[in-house]
Formats: sequence, C-alpha cells, structure tokens
Amino acid sequence: MISTQNKTKMGSLAPIRLPTIDFSEVNRHNRGTLVWDSTKAQVFKALQEFGCFEAIFNGISLDLRTSLFSSLKQLFDLPLEIKVRNLTEKLYNGYIGQAKEVPIFESLGIEEPESFANLMWPEGNIEFSNTIQVYAEKLKELDEVVRTMVLESLNLEKYMDEHMELTSNLVRVMKYRTPEKDESNMGLLSHADKNILTILQSNEVEGLEVQNKEGEWFKVKFSANSCVVMVGEAFKVWTNRRLHAATHRVVMNGDKDRYSIGFFSVPKSNKIIKAPDEMVDEEHPLFFKPFDYGEFFKFFLKKENINDKYALEKYCGVSAENM
Repeated sequence: MISTQNKTKMGSLAPIRLPTIDFSEVNRHNRGTLVWDSTKAQVFKALQEFGCFEAIFNGISLDLRTSLFSSLKQLFDLPLEIKVRNLTEKLYNGYIGQAKEVPIFESLGIEEPESFANLMWPEGNIEFSNTIQVYAEKLKELDEVVRTMVLESLNLEKYMDEHMELTSNLVRVMKYRTPEKDESNMGLLSHADKNILTILQSNEVEGLEVQNKEGEWFKVKFSANSCVVMVGEAFKVWTNRRLHAATHRVVMNGDKDRYSIGFFSVPKSNKIIKAPDEMVDEEHPLFFKPFDYGEFFKFFLKKENINDKYALEKYCGVSAENM
C-alpha cells in the first residue's frame, strides 16, 4: 500500500514522507499476482516522480538492525590507521574520509564481509561479518524486486537477465559525526548517485534530505522497519530518462552521530550502459550515448567534475539541451 504525505512549503525543511510502499507481501516468487502488480505500479510511479521512495521491508528484523548499528559504532571507533587499510583498486570502493568539504563524514566499502572483518580486526569478527552478510542478502532481494518491477513496467522483460548481470553489489557503511562548533554541518554534498539503484537505511538520527524536481529540499524520516530506495544516474540512462535520479544530501543537526548503511547495485567497470532500442521513440529521443561505466566514473572523479551535477550530460549527453 502506498501513501504520500502532503507537501509543505520548504522554508523550514519540515519533515515529510516520501511515497511509502509496503513490500511485506512481495517477492520475486509471486510475480503476476494482484499484490505484485499493485506494488509494481506504485514503485514505477514513485521512481518517475521522486526518483526514490520509502520501502517498508520486513526482511530485516529489529534484532538484525540493532546488531548492525551497534557493530557500525564499534567499526568507526577503530583508529584511523586501521580504517585506512580498507584499500581497493576499484574506484570509490575503499575508505573515504578526512575531506575538507565534509570533515564530519567517513565511510568504508565492504565487498566481502569476512575478508573486511579480518582486515579491521586481526583476530576476526564473526558477528560483524555475519551481520553484514545477512544484511546484504536481504537488501539484494529488495534490489532485485524493484529492478524487476521497473523492467516489467517498461515491457522489457526480455532484458531481465542481461540487466541483472550488468551490476555487482557493494555495501558501504557511513558515519556522520556531530559537527564541532566551528565546523559545517554538511555531512554529504548534494549529488545524485551514479550507479543503478541504491538502498539506504540509517539509525534513528535524521539528516537525509531529498530535492524534488522543482528544486525544493525535503527532510526524510526513516521508520524503524524502512529503508529508502533511490534511482542512480546509470538507471536513468538505461531507461532513457523514464526514471528520475534523486538528488540528495546529508545535513547534520542535533548532538548525536548518524550511522547508515547503503546497498549499491553498481555497473561493472567493463559494461556499456545503453538504453534498449524500445526506450527510444519520437516522444523519447535518445538522450544519452552508450558509455563505459568505468571510464565515466574516472571522468566523474576528476577534481573539475566531481561536484558538477551535469557531469553525466557532459560526458555522454546527446546535446547540451538535455542539461
């Protein structure tokens, strides 16, 4: 069932609810049922209009959630010299932090939970790695359900296997500490994710804000059993702008640290992102040229591009009119 709180004027950035969609009775094994088709319609509408929605998802128990956020505090309390061991050749997958623009933010990418835990704790940490592993498996189920619903909505079922094989998965854990007196409260600069789909869940501390198509910013409230599902720019390209990629940021207020976990379906670096032929017609001319995701990400990470909201359009947009 879907619900949307009425929009309010954003002078004070009052909390509102994004479209809220209940996935408690939905899985990939009941495709074609009434509940599946009803949920699918809600998902597609939300991703067209908002680029994101709040998912009520009972795959993650309260005990698992509690264990996760307790583990994250333990992880981020480790000395910096240990956390920076989180190195990888893959772009943007390792440790991120200590940036002048957002000094209160740090994050670690987790590709293989057991190896990661052994890197952080020489004696290992089975509880941590098991918690992350179960969490990732649960969020992958939701990721696949949402992507399946999008392809069905666009009558692109014949591309299902190809589309799912386009991506690999990354778990990223994040901490936004309480700003000191002379520090900016900006936890994460405004941006749209570059990947296919992002699923976020946080502890009880607010901070996530989403920008609508009119340019207004809204605070997002999470409930204990919910997460936020967001379209990334690669999915916008793949659907030839049928979906909207949500611009978002994190702004910290109050006196509590914020912890969150993100599950990212990321195009493999050697994969070409290309809208299927069925997505191009008179009403929807081709907006983006096919591109290699890995090469685009290298372009995006250059100093002159990383904060440019039109980096994707500049890299592969068909014309400047699309900006």
